[in-house]
Amino acid sequence: MTRGMDILLDLDGTLVDPKPGIIGSFQYALDRLGARVPSAEDLLWVIGPPLRSSFPKLLGSSERTEEAVALYRENYLGGAMYDAVVYHGVIEALDALAASGCRLFVATAKPHFYAKPILEHFDLARRYVAILGPELDGTRDHKSDLIAFMIAEHRIHPESALMIGDREHDVIAAVRNGMRAIGATWGYGSPGELKAAGAAVLCESPLQLAGTVQSAVKSPLAR
Repeated sequence: MTRGMDILLDLDGTLVDPKPGIIGSFQYALDRLGARVPSAEDLLWVIGPPLRSSFPKLLGSSERTEEAVALYRENYLGGAMYDAVVYHGVIEALDALAASGCRLFVATAKPHFYAKPILEHFDLARRYVAILGPELDGTRDHKSDLIAFMIAEHRIHPESALMIGDREHDVIAAVRNGMRAIGATWGYGSPGELKAAGAAVLCESPLQLAGTVQSAVKSPLAR
């Protein structure tokens, strides 16, 4: 049974496809800095990780990271943050999990300053006990720290909770905190990436998510 379980869900690449807004904001920042601007396809890897870990890789050093982050946010706050699409089946999955008695949380690498209005915009916010992300200054930028904070703040029991995300850092953070993870392969991480990170099970579609959660709970191999 899933009743009483705590379910943590990533945002970008798991609940919504944020590709246009995120990649457009990266390209805007790089262009304003006079740096090389990769194509959208070459920037897919930036969806998920914290900005402060991605910009140094694009710029070749960390010297202008804060400037790049500020420019990114200038464009993102200008409207790009809403340039996203809720994945088909997400609402049905959330409603099914909530109906089974689960507590739902968002655990995102996106600062909560942005995550909350985005989820409100798409009428998803009301489905969650809490929406948590890093502070704008980078506090709890690493998802392991964020999940540890959530566990303490909301009395989550890791052994009876699940993290659902599409990238390796979602899975690694869950495992480091004693929590099992479901890899969402409809997002931006590959099945190989998710399995190598330690995902207990993979799920191919939001429409299959409630059933996958039920299977993960029952499977002794997932514990």
